[in-house]
Amino acid sequence: MPHRDLTILVIDENEIRSSIIEEGLRDAGHHRVTVIHQVQGVARIIETLRPDVIVIDIENPNRDMMEHLFQLTRTLSRPIAMFVDRSDTASIEAAVDAGVSAYIVDGLRKERVKPILDMAVSRFNAFSRLQRELAEAKSALEERKIVDRAKGILMKTRKLSEEDAYALLRQAAMNEKKKIAEIAQSVVTAAGLLL
Repeated sequence: MPHRDLTILVIDENEIRSSIIEEGLRDAGHHRVTVIHQVQGVARIIETLRPDVIVIDIENPNRDMMEHLFQLTRTLSRPIAMFVDRSDTASIEAAVDAGVSAYIVDGLRKERVKPILDMAVSRFNAFSRLQRELAEAKSALEERKIVDRAKGILMKTRKLSEEDAYALLRQAAMNEKKKIAEIAQSVVTAAGLLL
């Protein structure tokens, strides 16, 4: 996705600060920028707009507002850059837990907006890739466990060697045009019902 085509949502209660962000984004070639000045009703706007990146700017974040924003950002799978004027360790940790990709304290300057946005996007992409790889590894491990259980069941019930049990699963998978893990799951499920 080319950078200039990004749809960017800016959430900022302060019009002067939001114009700094907007100007920084437009200078960087981003033209699909929507600015909203209140946190209320933001979930609906996000659903309609479907932004690629969200920039949140809060001068003096209070706990309630931060909690509301973090509940929102936890459910989104989007790069989020957040500017605040002051912060404490707990807020920074909460932001990271909530999936904020870039949390910038006292750094709102027009020329910094683009590099920070780029960093948020690349951090988000790296993190998403790691999450995907982890999910794939877990899934492969689960599949291996199921296949091993199915082999064990076949070895016991049909008095087969491990190689023959696996060959039987593979043959059934080919015949039914399914993955070996799916056939293995059927064997495990059937054995659970029969034994």
